[in-house]
Amino acid sequence: MQTPFPAAHTAGLNASPLPRWLLAWICGCIVSGSGQLQAQTIYRIVGPDGQVTFSDIPGVSSANKVTPVDKAAASAAPIGAALPFELRQVVGKYPVTLYTSSNCAPCDSGRSLLTSRGVPFSEKTINTAQDAAALQKLSGNNAVPLLTVGAQHVAGFSAQEWTDYLSAAGYPERSSLPANYRPPPAAPLITTEKPNAPSATASAAAPAAPLPPPVTDRKISPSNPTGIQF
Repeated sequence: MQTPFPAAHTAGLNASPLPRWLLAWICGCIVSGSGQLQAQTIYRIVGPDGQVTFSDIPGVSSANKVTPVDKAAASAAPIGAALPFELRQVVGKYPVTLYTSSNCAPCDSGRSLLTSRGVPFSEKTINTAQDAAALQKLSGNNAVPLLTVGAQHVAGFSAQEWTDYLSAAGYPERSSLPANYRPPPAAPLITTEKPNAPSATASAAAPAAPLPPPVTDRKISPSNPTGIQF
């Protein structure tokens, strides 16, 4: 047997609906409050090796350079920012990195190819002995330019070969970058931090960040006549 509602409660159920202006005011307050709850600060973190990451938690290491994204320079927009969905998926699977040095005409040609095709990429410069040693460990030699597409390494500049690798990875033939896209600035392959003052508690330098995987063997597949495998 069901217990009937008290008269006071049933009277509330039969009351007339709230005026429209009052409902609109309540909804506006809810939306405004939700936006404030979702707002948070995102930090741009540059590690000792020059690698850029983004997090809602400031970097805890004193060697990291932390900048709130809303105060970062427009020219330092991260790769993947405001990219079309399809391009963002390709960048996430097969990121592109270009290794260059100064006074290198093939490096300039490679950079121009990536830019004209609209390929988001990171650029690492090889200007010191430490940079050259790291590149030697990465690719087996210290020649530039070096292009990496995911785990694939392409030494030297060849417009046709670079185009084949980019197409095999899924990068569009024509640029689909938004007009306001700005690539991240070039950074040294090895970044050394200078201490502010000598300290007795200073320890050995932090280990270098892991390098990308070594060159993988190319295998020919009927569905991939270029022989490029990712």
